[in-house]
Amino acid sequence: MIVLVLKFLLAHILGDFVFQSSRWVQHKRRYKVKSTKLYLHLLIHAIFLIVVFQFDFSYWKGFTIILVSHYVIDLGKLYANDRFNNITLFFIDQLLHLFIIFGVVYLYQPEIMSSIELFTPNILLLTIAILLVTNVTSIVMRVLISKWKPEENNHESLQNAGAYIGMLERLFIFGFIILDYWEGIGFLLAAKSVFRFGDLSNAKDRKLTEYILIGTLFSFGLAMLIGLGYQYIQTMI
Repeated sequence: MIVLVLKFLLAHILGDFVFQSSRWVQHKRRYKVKSTKLYLHLLIHAIFLIVVFQFDFSYWKGFTIILVSHYVIDLGKLYANDRFNNITLFFIDQLLHLFIIFGVVYLYQPEIMSSIELFTPNILLLTIAILLVTNVTSIVMRVLISKWKPEENNHESLQNAGAYIGMLERLFIFGFIILDYWEGIGFLLAAKSVFRFGDLSNAKDRKLTEYILIGTLFSFGLAMLIGLGYQYIQTMI
């Protein structure tokens, strides 16, 4: 089963990412169903499917399902692009493609796919830990440090960049802990200090410096607690 999944995934990655330029994407967005690049994109997918499977046409049903579904999904994405967030559409698009790929694998090897258990204790624990270290901790921190939030300054910043940076740094910390690589947390803290040095040294308001330090310590502390809790509970499963 793994070989079959990997072959379909390789063909998908080559067709959707490696051999699809940004100009093609823009052309598809502009002309939609009339875009020649849309059909060239499908042709490239077909070629890679045939090549990766070494011209084994016994999988022609799977090829057909993937190509037809790919056309429908891409076309739906193109027409929904003006009404929905591009990032959201991207992930929905890729998840649908993956769903189709696993569906095709199930078509050929139902006995193996049906034996896969998605909601094992380890998977549930890892999912909960990741949600805790990202979204939940962001909300908790927002509540904890809201009373210290300094006045808005005139410096431009990316929208929600701080929240995403916090999520990423906590994910790194969580990863370092479960890999038992505590030194990585030190490197991460040092790197963040270097990048934040300009903000702190140029800030005339001392409150901003203290606010950043409090937020960093809360973020790192909560991430370490979740990581240690994950390790402890995992030993009990």
